[in-house]
Amino acid sequence: MLSTRRARSPEILSWALYDFANSAFATSILAVVFNRYYAGVVAGGETGVAVSVLGASFRVHGAAMFNFIVTVSMLLVAFTAPLLGAWADARAGKKRFLALYVTIGVISTALLSLADEGEWVLGGLFFIAANFAFAGGNVFYNGFLRELADPDEVGRVSGFGWGVGYLGGGLLLAFNLIMLESPGLLGAPDGFFTVKHCFLSVAIWWGLFSLPLFANVRERAVASTHSFIDGARASVSRLRETFRDVRRYRQLWRFLIANLFFHDGIETVILMAAIYGDQELGMSQGEIVTFFLVIQFTAFAGSFLFGRLTVRVGLKPALLSTLAIWCGVVTGAFFVGWTGYPVEEYFVLGVVAGIVLGASQSLARAMQGEFTPPSREAEFFGFFAVSGRFASVLGPLSYGLIVTVTGSLRTAILSVIVFFIAGIVLLLRVDESEGRAAAAGSGTRS
Repeated sequence: MLSTRRARSPEILSWALYDFANSAFATSILAVVFNRYYAGVVAGGETGVAVSVLGASFRVHGAAMFNFIVTVSMLLVAFTAPLLGAWADARAGKKRFLALYVTIGVISTALLSLADEGEWVLGGLFFIAANFAFAGGNVFYNGFLRELADPDEVGRVSGFGWGVGYLGGGLLLAFNLIMLESPGLLGAPDGFFTVKHCFLSVAIWWGLFSLPLFANVRERAVASTHSFIDGARASVSRLRETFRDVRRYRQLWRFLIANLFFHDGIETVILMAAIYGDQELGMSQGEIVTFFLVIQFTAFAGSFLFGRLTVRVGLKPALLSTLAIWCGVVTGAFFVGWTGYPVEEYFVLGVVAGIVLGASQSLARAMQGEFTPPSREAEFFGFFAVSGRFASVLGPLSYGLIVTVTGSLRTAILSVIVFFIAGIVLLLRVDESEGRAAAAGSGTRS
């Protein structure tokens, strides 16, 4: 197990188990089950839903509508994360804020089971609340990283968390596959379980495996105020200071802009892979769930593999290599089927994507941790969340608009490569050594 001078292995494991817990939402809700259910059933699939704007009526493709509700939820996170991150730092309240977000997320996820065919507004509102809690809670969860790990262990601990997370998401997804395809293994008759039972299982999983973090992880930050009003004032004041200071940390600022683009591409691929396989390639429910299980467990291995690779080559070269591979994956998805075996080709792409999926996200989190000044973790990770959440706005929004205009999921998927290329170009301008020195207070900050 991992060892650091800041925290013992059981505490790090308890922290990583939150990744194990909420990754069930990322897989079964965002990537595999609910996204397809909402796009194909609740929001009408290719027929879509009728929408009126300023007196004009038109139909929105179900896949596009799912992308649009993702956009709304990510906008909410982007605008609230910096303020609440600063507030959490001022009151040493990362754990308390995370508990609130987990509660909202678990309840909202359970409520997704109430959305039936045609109830795209109700289902959309519940999803917006659940996804807001999922993404927003990660601001406070990620803020613990620098408290638990020494600078030379940040990459490894981050990779460990991502790896455990993909293991957790994969295990529940496998259980969901059994529920839907082989209920007899659970002592139930055929057809007993529906996708709605999967949503309830995610809520239970998320809540249950979050408990070790709240029981065992110690918050090492010291509150600068205990007053609710003073905390609010301090958070606003510190937010102004953060806007100013993030720009002064030149390499951090460059990294956040690069992250805006490449994270955009990653999030869009995750959100649309199952819908693409379903509507473009005609994959069955069992094939799609199995496809994502392959991705989950290769992502688990990839997180550890690239986490150790950083020890030899550094964070930036390792991250750049993952982004180059992502460009190949997206290109392959556009041309999938050229051999006459589209499903088999898609599975190969899934293996490659899985290897770099966990790696690229854990490496990005680790680089953010490297460039973050001590004692301002939640605050600066709030800005990291803004970068990531605005990415999650731009990608799904652009994808949804392209699908709406062209009616083609295949054309829309090729557009994602633009975000990876932009991320690579911008990341090449980041000086990792200067960023680390600036965070330590001994380097150039302007």
